[in-house]
Amino acid sequence: MTTPDRRLSVAPMMDLTDSLDRRFLRLITKRTLLYTEMVTALALIHGNAEGLLAHREIERPLALQLGGGDPALLAEAVRIAEGAGFDEINLNVGCPSDRVSAGRFGACLMTEPDTVAACVAAMAGATALPVTVKHRIGVDDADSYELLSAFVSRVADAGCRTFIVHARKAWLSGLSPKENREVPPLRHDVVHRLKADFPHLEIVLNGGIANLDAALQQIGPTDGVMIGRAAYETPYILAGADSRVFGTAEPPPTRRRVVEGLCALADEIAAEGIPLPRLTRHATGLFHGRPGARTWRRMLGEDARQPRWNGIHGAELIARAAQAIPDTVLDAPPAG
Repeated sequence: MTTPDRRLSVAPMMDLTDSLDRRFLRLITKRTLLYTEMVTALALIHGNAEGLLAHREIERPLALQLGGGDPALLAEAVRIAEGAGFDEINLNVGCPSDRVSAGRFGACLMTEPDTVAACVAAMAGATALPVTVKHRIGVDDADSYELLSAFVSRVADAGCRTFIVHARKAWLSGLSPKENREVPPLRHDVVHRLKADFPHLEIVLNGGIANLDAALQQIGPTDGVMIGRAAYETPYILAGADSRVFGTAEPPPTRRRVVEGLCALADEIAAEGIPLPRLTRHATGLFHGRPGARTWRRMLGEDARQPRWNGIHGAELIARAAQAIPDTVLDAPPAG
């Protein structure tokens, strides 16, 4: 078993980081660790497990994120997922949504370190894969460093060696999930302190990282960086990741190469019977802030929903949209 290289990863994001998004991102970076959307243990046990776990080999390295707060159910879910080809199993202890909290999992579990420890122990006992935990720096008024440190210590005692820490606390009442990503202040210093106090653990920082330059500044004070919304809204920021973060010799892809790969991917999904908009919605930000971006965004967002572009014509629409982009942008290397 090879431990995933967590120096750079893309955060699990509900309704965003599905298999098609991950296949698109692999046109930009081969080495960055990707995560699934959160899958609840109950959904995996009682639902369409094959569909929920479906992915392509090209998406790896890939981690499965599970949601739940019952050790026995999580262990059963892990056993179901064990042979599906993931590189890591991650427990969500960071989601602040009302629905998740009502199910007694997500960020509310930070106030129950013994429960999280029991969950981690049960999950680790059901798989040879590494079991990791993604969490906040605090919840509501339970936001002291002492409580955070005690939480990490207790869960580490149960066998967890990797903690992905969203450097904001969560407010479980009064803020929406979107506001919980923006309103509580970022505290990167807290994550740095956590790494200093737990040098034997792998501490990955999440929250407020907008580009590779910012990510590289955090690798050192922490063991790695997880990028969230910026990786989805401006995916080309990951183009230099393989060389700058992981040290590969292959030159980073130009946007033209990404477009060519996207056209090929459109042909693949046409053969699979997948509607074009399910793919193109993930690529609308490829030219964010560049000339022609508005036309690209409109054609991949609005025009792709027109029936005539479904099936074998999807690649043609993408190629037409790229004609709005100057060659100087299509062929430019990534910044940095």
